[in-house]
Amino acid sequence: MIEVKDLTVSYGQSEVIHGISFSAAKNETLAIMGRNGMGKTTLFKSLMGILPSKSTKATVDGVDIGGSETFQRVQKGLAYVPQGRMIFPTMTVQENIETGLEKSKSRQIPEDIYALFPVLYDMRGRKGGNLSGGQQQQLAIARALVTNPKVLLLDEPTEGIQPSIIKDIAKVLNEIRKMREITIIVSEQVLSFTMEIADRIIVIDKGNFIHENKRSEVDAAKIKGYLSV
Repeated sequence: MIEVKDLTVSYGQSEVIHGISFSAAKNETLAIMGRNGMGKTTLFKSLMGILPSKSTKATVDGVDIGGSETFQRVQKGLAYVPQGRMIFPTMTVQENIETGLEKSKSRQIPEDIYALFPVLYDMRGRKGGNLSGGQQQQLAIARALVTNPKVLLLDEPTEGIQPSIIKDIAKVLNEIRKMREITIIVSEQVLSFTMEIADRIIVIDKGNFIHENKRSEVDAAKIKGYLSV
């Protein structure tokens, strides 16, 4: 569903992503784990076209996304939930979700969105800034899903969220995959959350992929060693 080869990203003269390659299949969840500052957010922003990058191949469902503007990548099937969620605090929950429909033929929020996130239906008239961190994260995911993506990028979805809500978000992501059959790529530092959702785990360190495992073969102690400062 997504395939990237030899991706490099630079800030000025400084190369921060060093020729990495990966792919993820339809209906697969891939977790990219690493400490802060190791390149996770840079990778996601480059995939969305927010940061300039070079690669020998970058496709979503066989369609080339290289050189495309961010909105064109959304049209080609990519959706992005940024770190920190970036919802609109003065807009209602419903208005926030509707911003994801800007380029859609229909202005109607799909029924399955509120089925996935019943708390958002109950709070649809409430301002986004008045939601808890966990509710804002659900709102950001819902807003991304209305674009009907083939690949959903989630950057640090558990950041600043209490453990009980982290479990709810894991359940929702697994439910999304069943309902939509989409590919999910998540960057994360919380191994327990990753083990709930991911089929595969890749560890990134200083802009390089240094370790990869299927979930069934993960050595938790080894992964935690990579994540510890």
